[in-house]
Amino acid sequence: MDSKDNILSIDIGGSHIKATVLTSDGVGITDFKKIDTPASGTPENIINAIQQLAKDFIPYAKISVGFPGYVKNGIVFTATNLGYDLWKGTPFAKQLEEKMKKPVRLLNDADMQGLGVAKGTGFEIVVTLGTGFGTALLMNGNLLPHIELAHHPITKEKEYDDYIGEKALEDVGLERWNKRVQKVIAILKTVFNYDHLYIGGGNARKIKFDLESNITLVTNKDGIKGGAKLWQLEDQYGILSSH
Repeated sequence: MDSKDNILSIDIGGSHIKATVLTSDGVGITDFKKIDTPASGTPENIINAIQQLAKDFIPYAKISVGFPGYVKNGIVFTATNLGYDLWKGTPFAKQLEEKMKKPVRLLNDADMQGLGVAKGTGFEIVVTLGTGFGTALLMNGNLLPHIELAHHPITKEKEYDDYIGEKALEDVGLERWNKRVQKVIAILKTVFNYDHLYIGGGNARKIKFDLESNITLVTNKDGIKGGAKLWQLEDQYGILSSH
């Protein structure tokens, strides 16, 4: 495979930054590597971490990035788990292009995972259980406009991020957290009437209750494959262009 077809696919999380190199068809051709997300998650520090992570990879021609927040036109609008004030209005795709000397496409991390795991049949939802709560919506394999459900209230005091994010798991324990996840799944089922729900993120493996037949657990390695499909998309809704 010519290196001009290879894609460096990166998943930025609140705890780790993960990466691999994919073929244009989404086949992983390097080991899956990760590095701790810098404690001070400034754009500069995140770029430095990406450069460190990618330095020993085989040649690649393009870069896909899944980012934990709302992004559009290569610009970050929210980054709750990295520091809102540090990121708001940051043209991150352009900054990364300048440092890495490769074209970059930037997308919400759950959206990129959705591209990697959805089967392309009917209305599919992908949620991620990690530092926060990510969501992606797809219809027949087509990515729909991103909704930051993580910041919608689920109780009088808590948003979804607060309710089932990493800190909630630490605070309330595994048993209560599982009950909360069950409640959230019931809400998604009632509100969206999805055909299939995929649950990913680092805490998906901590689910201890039985799942319905149209719910599937997926891994970060599955989701990062969405970095290849990101380069197959037309620029829907103007979300991808950084120029």
